[in-house]
Amino acid sequence: MRLAKVLGRIGRVLITAGVLILSFVGYQLWGTGLHTADAQNDAESAFEQAQREFEDSGTLPGEGGGSTTTTASGGATTTTAPGGDNGSASREIPAPPPEGALMGRIQIPSIGADWYFYEGVDLAILKDGPGHYMGTPLPGQPGNAAIAGHRTTYGAPFNRVDEMKSGDDIIVTYATGAEFTYGYRSTEIVTPDQVEVLHAKDFDEDGEVDNMLTLTACHPKYSARERIIIRARLTEEPVPIPPNQRRPEAPQSFESDSVEAGPVSQTPAILWGLAAAMVWLAAYFVGRAWRKLPAYILGFPLFTVVLYIFFKNFYALLPSGF
Repeated sequence: MRLAKVLGRIGRVLITAGVLILSFVGYQLWGTGLHTADAQNDAESAFEQAQREFEDSGTLPGEGGGSTTTTASGGATTTTAPGGDNGSASREIPAPPPEGALMGRIQIPSIGADWYFYEGVDLAILKDGPGHYMGTPLPGQPGNAAIAGHRTTYGAPFNRVDEMKSGDDIIVTYATGAEFTYGYRSTEIVTPDQVEVLHAKDFDEDGEVDNMLTLTACHPKYSARERIIIRARLTEEPVPIPPNQRRPEAPQSFESDSVEAGPVSQTPAILWGLAAAMVWLAAYFVGRAWRKLPAYILGFPLFTVVLYIFFKNFYALLPSGF
């Protein structure tokens, strides 16, 4: 009889542990997306505000009074004021924003992807949406522009990039109204140390350097063992890079640690874990002293909220998301 009670308690502990593990997996796959959804809503509002400001004044938020537009015309670089009657304003690419700031919008209609993307690929930035690799050209400029995104967590912006095929387009839009279309070319799987794909150059049939967009994401799904690389080719003339545009060092890894520098404190995860355990025990003892079902019904919402915050802090202690 005593053995049966011991085995029963062990069984309940194992079941509880299994439920918690499954809940954490659920948080990784769907719970992290709540943060990204909020960030994307804020980005949409900021992007629309920047569009309105540019239409009204020819400048973006944070810019000074004057603004110029660099366009490609017969291979030459032409600088004109926005709002001119030659239509060149639609080709303006804003100057690179500070790391972590909103940059533009990326759409892949064939797989239903529509996201606002940021400058930088630090893990803190990729929680909000896709990020542009600093050190690569901006989309629409000559060379190999590169953008990273999560594949299964934080909204999974690049979840279905493996489904892309010939004829699919990638559209990048800036708040200035400039829009650039890239046509899908190829898919490649590489190891995490093969960062040369971010510096790679391709050549067209005439031997000229192709202007590309490279998308990177973890591979396979639910793993960070490899990287999936999507190549696309700009379908129009690029906008020349202004001579005075800053050029940071080319990226040497698929992720950086510049924003999330330093170790993450374990204290919040420990405290919230203890809080979740206390809520669980409180519901248990109240149930024994009163009635189980009402106690569990009353305690479940509070336990869920505390457990969510614990998962959020615990996940921050783990290696790179995927």
